[in-house]
Amino acid sequence: MWETKGRKMKERCVGDNAMYCFTPEDSPNADEYVTIFCDELEALKLKNNDNLDIITWWEKMGISKSTFARIYDSASKKITDALLNGKTIRIAKRCYLKE
Repeated sequence: MWETKGRKMKERCVGDNAMYCFTPEDSPNADEYVTIFCDELEALKLKNNDNLDIITWWEKMGISKSTFARIYDSASKKITDALLNGKTIRIAKRCYLKE
């Protein structure tokens, strides 16, 4: 990992991620893309797929409630943009973010 000033960097993912791309067929905007980082994917998974209690979402990721809300909102906007505008969705392998 690289050196930074300020707070330590922490990987915010609970699960394992590989590089994935989802490209729409026959879309004029398929060469444009949005990138979903692993923390955003994890937030989507915890909230929409895992049937967990509301408090468990941010506790499972080790972040605050407001940070979880920001991450989830960012991911939702990116997914919506990609679906409505026919863009490719890329999911990053790993991400390290400041705590």
